[in-house]
Amino acid sequence: MRPGPIRGAGIMGQAVEITRHDHSAADLRKLAGKCGDAEVVRRLLAIAAVLDGSSRTEAARHHGMDRQTLRDWVHRYNGEGIAGLASRQSPGRAPVLSKEQRQELKALVVDGPDPGTHKVVRWRCCDLRAEVDRRFQVKVHERTIGKWLRGLGLTRLQPRPCHPKKDIAAQELFKKACRT
Repeated sequence: MRPGPIRGAGIMGQAVEITRHDHSAADLRKLAGKCGDAEVVRRLLAIAAVLDGSSRTEAARHHGMDRQTLRDWVHRYNGEGIAGLASRQSPGRAPVLSKEQRQELKALVVDGPDPGTHKVVRWRCCDLRAEVDRRFQVKVHERTIGKWLRGLGLTRLQPRPCHPKKDIAAQELFKKACRT
């Protein structure tokens, strides 16, 4: 059976037609039975109902969506097939630091602070926040610094800081003297 146009007003009063004919209504129902994404299942079943001759309003109502929403999914199905019925992830906000700046931040953390220049012996998130503001003119919260460190594969766990004037030879001599 050749599917007809979806009944109901479309753009400028025209009915929206399912132009992709590579799957029948029965095929779409079988695919819906094998699909693990409930949203895609609803969309497949609504389109299958339209292919079986249901009105757009009736098919949309039975599958928990608005008539206009079903129309939008039909357009996606016509253009991209079944893959077009999957929900898409939004790209999100653009990163505040560029890739080069993130690499510079990682190198800064891995190298550790210079006590003379940075006035600290180990990096804390509040210290890194001030350094990011100074270097890149970007003001962020301390928690954001922690998230960035995790994103760069770094942890906030750090060895105990060493005093810059520590004498390793004197420590070893002291250890030998204590054992005897």
